[in-house]
Amino acid sequence: MSIEKAYNSWARQYDTNKNKTRDLDIKATIETLSKYKFKYVLELGCGTGKNTSWLLSRAEQVIGLDFSQEMLNIAKKKTTDSRVEFKRADINKEWEIKNQFADLVTSSLTLEHIDNLNPIFNQANQKIIGNGIFFISELHPFKQYLGSKAKFETESGVEELKVFIHHISDYVDSAENNGFELLEIKEWFDDNSEKKIPRLISFVFRKKNELLLKNNY
Repeated sequence: MSIEKAYNSWARQYDTNKNKTRDLDIKATIETLSKYKFKYVLELGCGTGKNTSWLLSRAEQVIGLDFSQEMLNIAKKKTTDSRVEFKRADINKEWEIKNQFADLVTSSLTLEHIDNLNPIFNQANQKIIGNGIFFISELHPFKQYLGSKAKFETESGVEELKVFIHHISDYVDSAENNGFELLEIKEWFDDNSEKKIPRLISFVFRKKNELLLKNNY
């Protein structure tokens, strides 16, 4: 089953089934981004809009992108505010968003389905204003090394989605190669139990000011 078809199938139970990764991502998103100010948000892999309402409570405009139409249909029912727009899109391809639209781009539980991170960071750089931030929350690579991946129950059994492993250095290197600097990195544990392997990892990158970059050369 393709990733798109899998998420279309998963959509009807995504918000209601038991999912520690989803729930911890919501916590990581709110706790991290509460420290920052933003007005215009581009949400990559917005899914059913699990983070959209909170983002909208602090922003003036949110655009959510996802390639699962069924996920988007649920998001549109949950969040009807005129300041949010949900668009079906494959983020592996060019994003149909005007350049320098956002002061915040977010990506939650999405990049494990992306093979090459560099095009994502490159496009994020184009869409973010100078000094804007790129927030990423993903399944921790330590979990991936042990075989954890996105999956859900179906009538015929467990459906596992195709994923790609990205090491911590892959995120940092791709960010630096595309004009970002690392502001913070945090590991997130189940039930705050730091004696176990962390479930999630989050990053906050800031787009380097182009004027400052030119002055450094």
